[in-house]
Order: sequence, then structure tokens, then C-alpha cells
Amino acid sequence: MTVADVMTGKVISVTAVTPFKDIARTLIARGISAVPVLDDDSRVIGLVSEADLLRKEEFREEFYREGYRPPLRARLRHPHGRRKADGGTAADLMTSPAITVSPTESAVAAARLMDAHDVKRLAVVAPNGRLVGMVSRRDLVKLFMRSDAEIAAEIRDDVLDRSLWVDTAGVAVSVDHGVVTLSGWMDRRTEAAIAVRMAGRVNGVVDVVDKVTWKVDDSAWDAR
Repeated sequence: MTVADVMTGKVISVTAVTPFKDIARTLIARGISAVPVLDDDSRVIGLVSEADLLRKEEFREEFYREGYRPPLRARLRHPHGRRKADGGTAADLMTSPAITVSPTESAVAAARLMDAHDVKRLAVVAPNGRLVGMVSRRDLVKLFMRSDAEIAAEIRDDVLDRSLWVDTAGVAVSVDHGVVTLSGWMDRRTEAAIAVRMAGRVNGVVDVVDKVTWKVDDSAWDAR
């Protein structure tokens, strides 16, 4: 499953000169939490999120006169918070450069990129840097919404019948709420282990229960 399979293709964007209030209206009207900022060639130059807009409230001078300061952790995590609080356009408010991903990358790679940069969404860009979509944590969570029937069919057709060049006719596949159970038999123990591992890599799989037996325990051969 690639980023292109799960991303949102129709994306609302703004430009560097879009005013603060227009960005706020866009987020509320569209029910979204962030917008990419594009240059004149539709290339992504940054991202403005709800959190960026809220810096204006967090860093208001009146709170400082009351003796308030954001916690140290917040100041370290958002070193440009005060600058964003004073901003009036997308260019002032945006986080730049935006963290981007190619539409051909795997969904797993996108999840790892989000985790590495502690972000909730990524701009999806073509090789020329132009925006083609957005992918969020919610989009990736949708991978687990695949039906049990879809998961079972992919494991049967793609994993067992195509990817494994061995006899898998004796293997049965059942899926219940994303939990896959492989049962039956295969010729070799190592081949059965590979089948279980590959089934676990299928999108939407929550867990794999291994009930496959084997005729020959060849695991000791690999150890020699």
C-alpha cells in the first residue's frame, strides 16, 4: 500500500500572503486541521496548522504581564512560537520547510516519517516538488479498516499463491477483526514461518495466530 493509495488528493491550500483570519476561516469551514502553503509554481514551501494559529493566543502580551510563560518543554519544542504569535500571514505562521513524502513511498514509510519528525500529517509532492495530496495519521489508521474478507483474499492470493514458491494448498486462512489465523500444514517448518511473517505484513492485519504444522523440521539445517 503506497501513500497514493491512502492520501487525500483534493487539498485546500493557501499562499504565503494569505491573511491570518482567512486561514482560520478556511480551517473551520473545511473541517481540516492544517493547510499547505504554496508558491507561484504550486510547490510546497510550508504548512500552517491550528497549533500555529493558536500561538497568537498562547503568547499574548497580556498573559506575560500576568506572569505567565509557556512551559519550558513547549518553548523548546516550539522555539519560533513568539514569532508566529506576531505573524499576520501564512509566510509568518507556517512551519517551513514542510515535511514531505513521495506518493510512491509505502504507507509504512510515511508513518515512520511522521513519527521521526513528530508531525501529524505530510504534504505529498511529485518529483518536481508540486503538491499532489496530503496524508495524515487518520489516513494511515484507515488501513486497519479493511474488511476481513479483503485481508483473507490478499493473504491467500498474493502471499500464499504468488509470493511463496512452495506448496501452500494445505494452508487455511481465516480472519476475525483483523486477526489472521493460519492453520493446516506445509512441507517445511522454515517455509511455514515465512508464510506467517509475510501474512503479518499485509495492510490491515492486527495480529497473526500461527497454527500451521509441518512435515519436516528443517530449522536445524539453517543453524548449521
